[in-house]
Amino acid sequence: MTEAEFGLCALCWREMTFADGLVCDLCGVPLVGPESERAEHCDDCLVVARPWTKGRAAFVYSGTGRKLVLALKHGDRTDIARIAGPMLKRAAAPLLRGGSLLVPVPLHWTRMLGRRFNQSALLAQALGAATGQEVAPLALIRTRRTKPLEGHSRDARFEALDNAIRPHPRHGAQMKGRNVIIIDDVMTSGATMAAAADAAAAAGATNVFVLALARVAKDT
Repeated sequence: MTEAEFGLCALCWREMTFADGLVCDLCGVPLVGPESERAEHCDDCLVVARPWTKGRAAFVYSGTGRKLVLALKHGDRTDIARIAGPMLKRAAAPLLRGGSLLVPVPLHWTRMLGRRFNQSALLAQALGAATGQEVAPLALIRTRRTKPLEGHSRDARFEALDNAIRPHPRHGAQMKGRNVIIIDDVMTSGATMAAAADAAAAAGATNVFVLALARVAKDT
């Protein structure tokens, strides 16, 4: 996959579908048509209330993008987070404000025991290194372990995540009065991002934005 340390080979780059050009202003999924100065929304975001201000993704969850995410998440390829840093910085440009706080989606402690790292926290650290923005890796806590959501309906995903993420009792106050960017590896339905955004708002965040490394698109 990598030709040199922290880089992608030419073939891998060609197989990437970056989420740029015209995208949904709320979830970052690519849309058909020329770029517009007006905020455009995808079909899902027109019917599902999003508890955040704006959202973006670095690339579409397909091809090399899907391989990168799976290698990071399940293949112990933590070095991929550093590869992702510049991609996330580019995608995050419309979200960044002065003094933004980068907050990763948390893992339940039982999953942390098995995986030994939180891939979303690694991505937040990589973006922080690329942008100089503050990272708050412990601002949110997962209060219960949810089942894997692959293959579940949108409604089932939202039901499973309801109140599953909350501000950390000690560290959640970091979000009060801040522009918070919630960071995750993949956005599918947006249920996880919604749970995290609700928790950030409950902690007093001024504005909440969301950023995914990869966005699942319906035609992928």
